[in-house]
Amino acid sequence: MAWALFAGRALLARRSERRLDTERELRAALDNRLVLLFFGAARCPRCREFEPRLRRFWSRLTDPAHVERPEQLGLVYLGQDRCEREHREYLRAMPRTWMALPYRDAEFGRELADRFGVSRLPAVVVLAPGGAVLVPDAVPEIRDSGPSCFQGWRQAAELLDRNFQEPQEQEGSAPSRSLTEPLRRWKYQISQEEEEEEEEEGQRE
Repeated sequence: MAWALFAGRALLARRSERRLDTERELRAALDNRLVLLFFGAARCPRCREFEPRLRRFWSRLTDPAHVERPEQLGLVYLGQDRCEREHREYLRAMPRTWMALPYRDAEFGRELADRFGVSRLPAVVVLAPGGAVLVPDAVPEIRDSGPSCFQGWRQAAELLDRNFQEPQEQEGSAPSRSLTEPLRRWKYQISQEEEEEEEEEGQRE
């Protein structure tokens, strides 16, 4: 499960200004949700440029002012900051519904960056509720497509949950592509077949 990634650790909950450090609290915050792991740093110019897009993306999907039914999303900021002061300044400014790994646990954040193959900042790793990696880095999708890319993630997550399939990755290797790619290829194949059938019907007429 995606929430189990942080089992035995604490997350800072911006909304309640407190730590989530029990299994019950972590499950309540992250269970049955698509989880976005946001790797960034206050000093990073690309992160500062991308973050407003991520905020708008988040707001359009979760803010009752924009949607009647907020999507099941969770976001955890895994700061790659150089010092605690930078980290604290960022936490004070981040949206209240985001969560964050405390600076004192920064080493675990770096371990997660290595585990998920994060090679540059910013990066957003999208996890299915079961913990499978749906998108190794969703920054380009969020930047170029906005909230519309969420539907592909949700459909891929539903396929995984229904079929009880987990992506097979070589041990120690980073995920190489998005799990939504097969879904997009399948839709493209269906469209091609429909076009070919229409052409054949036109020729017969």
